[in-house]
Order: sequence, then structure tokens, then C-alpha cells
Amino acid sequence: MTVEHLSGPTPDIYRATVAAALASRPLLGAGDKNGVDGLAVDAMRKSLSTAGFGGVVVIGEGEKDEAPMLFTGEVIGDAAAIAWDIAVDPIDGTALAAAGVDGAVSVMAAASRGGMLAAPEIFYMQKIVSGPAGVGVLDLDFEPELNIELLAGALGKPISEVNVAVIDKGRNQELISRIRATGANWVRFAEGDVAMAVAAATAGSGVDLLLGIGGNPEGVVTACAVQALGGFMQGRLMPLTQVEMEGAVAVGYDLERKFELSELAAGERFIFVLTALTDGPLARGMREADGGVFVETYVLDSELDGPQVISEWLEA
Repeated sequence: MTVEHLSGPTPDIYRATVAAALASRPLLGAGDKNGVDGLAVDAMRKSLSTAGFGGVVVIGEGEKDEAPMLFTGEVIGDAAAIAWDIAVDPIDGTALAAAGVDGAVSVMAAASRGGMLAAPEIFYMQKIVSGPAGVGVLDLDFEPELNIELLAGALGKPISEVNVAVIDKGRNQELISRIRATGANWVRFAEGDVAMAVAAATAGSGVDLLLGIGGNPEGVVTACAVQALGGFMQGRLMPLTQVEMEGAVAVGYDLERKFELSELAAGERFIFVLTALTDGPLARGMREADGGVFVETYVLDSELDGPQVISEWLEA
């Protein structure tokens, strides 16, 4: 498939993630997290300035006073015909990009207007993600051992062949120990919450399940992809600091509530686009050769038949 086969907002979203990835190249591996992220943000914003659809940034770079571009509430494209909620992450894995190591990506997602869960006061979410085999089988409230056992049965393979991704953070260390004790394989990653969660819902990615506490905004972005894949996901808002807890209480969030996939991302059409800066589970990273740059992008659109990977050689 090529970009010419995409429709609706998807081509504009595709071009924006590719632009962000290409712009980041001068600072990949240079050790400058803010610098490489700034290049990607500027390029994505410039690309979206000519977008042919109308959308509102629901998940962006922050509030307007702290993020002059791609801020939460910013209108993208045609302000007279707003039909989409937009989530942007010009670089998911800024530390990975700064180090030039695997897992850095540029991501955008879209859902029907009003479809994305917005809870900006809380930075973290407890999540469970799998492919279609987990639907009606797994549950966020089950013990991890049970979820692994149930998924192994649904996939028809032994627990020793189940690959479970959990981000390697202090908050997840007990969970990681319990997963390893089952005999399942822990897929370690330090950053790149979105790509690894989407991999858990993508057949043949090498990841069967994602568990643990990761980013809340990243969870909503992931939900758009899982919807398009027909996979399974649940989440629970998880404030980890006193400031977050106070903010959640002030807004009135139910912190015991388990959000189903349709509550995280709702609507009739879901779009998710990921362009790899460096190698990852969904797409290969950028490479230079013969005066050009190889760029690979993983595209999900619920109007398409499954994931599409678009590879292009572009001028350097």
C-alpha cells in the first residue's frame, strides 16, 4: 500500500508523522531530548497547518501556556468542520531518540469528535492490552498470573511461550517478578509505551500481552489502535503523586473505575499512525543510503483491512 490509497484524515496524519520523524534526524543520538523533540514538534505542526480535515487536539504537548504548538485544545485544519479528536506525540521515547537507540517513534491518532477520554490531570494509567484472543477472556481486575494462564489457553500455547511486555519502572517491579515466576517471558522496555502496547494487540509482533502502569495519554492513543485492530484493552486512572491525587479528587474522577476499550476511545472510525525513528516492534527505523532516507510507517485505519506498513525512500 502507498499513501495514495489512504483516505479521510489518514494521509494528512501520515505526512505529519513522517515529517516529524525526518526533522528529528539531525539530533538523533545527540543526547538532546528537548532539542530532538522540538524539531519533531515544529515539523508536525507545520505539516498539519495545511491539513484538509478539522480536528481538536485532545492529547497534545500540554496546556497552551506551556506548549505554544500542538497544545491541548488547539484546532487543526478546517475550524469550520471539526469532526475529529486528535492525539499527537511527535516523539514517543524522547530519551531513546536522544540516545539513538531502538524504540523511538512519532505517533498520531484520531477518533470521532468527543470519542477520546481526556483526563489531563492524571499522568498514569494501569493497563492491560492484548489482541482479539483476549476479548471476553482477560480482565484488568484478575491477578496477572490468571491473565497469563487464560491468554495462553486462548492462544493455544504454553505459558513459557507467552511474551508479556511491562515497562521497566520502579512502580512495576513487583508485577515483573510475578510475571517471571509464572514462566512467561518478560519483554523489557524502558520507554516507548505506545509502540509496545500496540504491538501487544498486533498479530505476529512477538508481544502477546501488555500489563502494568504506564502513561495515561499514551493509553488513550493506544486505545485508538486497539479499536482498529479488534483487540482487547482496559485501563484505570492511576495517580502516583499527591498533586495528581488532589487534582483527580478536585475534578471528581472515580479512581476505582475500570475503563473499557469503548470508554477510552469511541466512535465509528479510528486512525493510528506510527513512523519509526529507530527500529521497533512495528516498523524499522530511518536509514540513509544513496542520497535518500528510508522511512517506514505503521498505519491503522478501521476502514482498512488490518495494519498496513508503508515504506518510502525520500530525499535527504
